[in-house]
Amino acid sequence: MSTRVIETVPLAEASGRVLAADVVADRAYPPVDRSIRDGFAVRAADMPGTVSVISEVRAGASFEGELKAGECVRIMTGAPIPSGADAVVMVEHTRFEGASMTTDRAPSPGEFINRAGCEADAGEVVMHAGARIGYRHVAMLATAGIAEVSVVKRPIVSILATGDEIVPVEATPRDFEVRNSNSWALAAQVAEAGGVPRVLPVAPDDLDQTRARIEEALNADMLLLSGGVSAGEYDYVEAALAQLGAEFFFTRVKIRPGAPLVFGRARGKFFFGLPGNPLSTAVTYAVFARAAQELLSGIAEPSLTMTEARITITLREKPGLTRFLPAHLHDGRVTPIFWKGSSDVPSLAKSNCYIVATTERELYNEGEHVAVLLA
Repeated sequence: MSTRVIETVPLAEASGRVLAADVVADRAYPPVDRSIRDGFAVRAADMPGTVSVISEVRAGASFEGELKAGECVRIMTGAPIPSGADAVVMVEHTRFEGASMTTDRAPSPGEFINRAGCEADAGEVVMHAGARIGYRHVAMLATAGIAEVSVVKRPIVSILATGDEIVPVEATPRDFEVRNSNSWALAAQVAEAGGVPRVLPVAPDDLDQTRARIEEALNADMLLLSGGVSAGEYDYVEAALAQLGAEFFFTRVKIRPGAPLVFGRARGKFFFGLPGNPLSTAVTYAVFARAAQELLSGIAEPSLTMTEARITITLREKPGLTRFLPAHLHDGRVTPIFWKGSSDVPSLAKSNCYIVATTERELYNEGEHVAVLLA
């Protein structure tokens, strides 16, 4: 979507970032044959029976000699397998008396041994560029000796709410005004998706001022607008974008809430004009804008996080559009939250997911599986 900027961060700061380059194993893992149990390293051909215990080897040490017929070495989990041994007998299956070990087990060659390179070969790609780094990846980076990690620079996302009715969060609104919840909710969504939100002052319902604010906002990597994209007389966002030479890719989508959604590019930067009601704003960011932001972040394959759950009540919804319905998911069961329209912030706050109702379905019976968007 644009030229990505690469930067290097310390391993301690890599979690949550997007890997910019493949990571290869600097050596075989494990580098030598290792025991995966506490017990005795033996020659499988000598078992079952009694053999002499000639030494001990623990993790962090090695046995320099070579095991001969009738001999074994006491071994700890993670220790290298002595030369000449080809199996491990778990300590629970042995009797250890004096310098002898006895077992009635007949291990197969290779039993309880991780062979050198069985986890990864030297030079093998163990992490691919485009992965968002989590604790599992940090473990691999540390294992491979990578103290400084190449990551894609976080995209800066401008957030611009529009509308004369919107006042700052700290203000006391009059009856016909609302506090600016959309900008700050979007900022949280942007940050959760790995971006750097930049909240701008609200643009009033005035074409010239809206155009000026949008022009300022286009200094970021991506722009999110909230409100001003419907067909109302004072909805100036599309007109202002057009004056800035915007290319529009689409101006409406077949979903509820959130149908009046604008996506395009202006002055080389992608923008989304999201509808102004809070549920519509949240849904359209989650379903559309987040994927675009993740592409800018370097994510190789953005995706919606979907699951299925059993609905706890019978649900009837007017078909015709794909509907994203606020709901609460717990222990594999999902309960719809009966919202009073897309301005219903209290219902949004009670939800932790959305039931996804398809265009053709009107009725979902209690107990049946439904699609759920985790966002």
